[in-house]
Amino acid sequence: MFSSHGPSVRELAVQGLSSIERGYDLLAPKFDHTPFRTPDRMLDAVEETLAQREGSFGSGLDVCCGTGAAIGMLRRLCRDRVTGVDLSAGMLAGARRAHPEERVDFVRADARALPPALGDSYDLAVSFGAFGHFLPSERPALFSGVHRALRPGGVFAFPIGAPIPASSPVWWVAAGFDAAMRVRNAVWRPSFVMYYRTFPLSGVRRDLEDAGFTVETVPLEHFGRQPGGAPRWRLVLARRRT
Repeated sequence: MFSSHGPSVRELAVQGLSSIERGYDLLAPKFDHTPFRTPDRMLDAVEETLAQREGSFGSGLDVCCGTGAAIGMLRRLCRDRVTGVDLSAGMLAGARRAHPEERVDFVRADARALPPALGDSYDLAVSFGAFGHFLPSERPALFSGVHRALRPGGVFAFPIGAPIPASSPVWWVAAGFDAAMRVRNAVWRPSFVMYYRTFPLSGVRRDLEDAGFTVETVPLEHFGRQPGGAPRWRLVLARRRT
């Protein structure tokens, strides 16, 4: 599961007992050698789908960019400025090393309170693998901030997986992890918010619409379909209403 260059069990335990910000500062030097980095297969699927449906964009924003896995995708899709935003200074340092290009910049900020200077500046915003760090009650602030950062007609795009059936062992693993995290956060401070089952499409769609987006989903056929025919992964395309 982890590369030999990845973090040890002890390092992961220390991260898990830290705040989100401090935990990712600690993990940053080895983050790209963990399964938590967004796979290139997913990045390629999203890039291909966006290019086919939308063509190119002006400026791009990666919300919770981490070490910059999606920055290359944004540079290919966007003609102008590309910005990565993350709370962790350590993760941003890794992103800067990986992407020293002139038209790429990085901003340290909480995604729930994006800086006003980013407002009304972008045509495309993306986010990968970060939504488990936000409680459902925090989604309105997150989505409202992205809405403000986009120009009218701009698109907020991110993948979302199909619900896991309770008959699947994966469901029980995810449920067990979430339960363990709730216990950890009840007895230990600072909290480390990371849950796998708090981002259902129905609630996400409602919160996006309330924030001022029109929402559609596109199957990511690269990942196939479930036995009943539903796609395993969808790309959410939330467009800022003009």
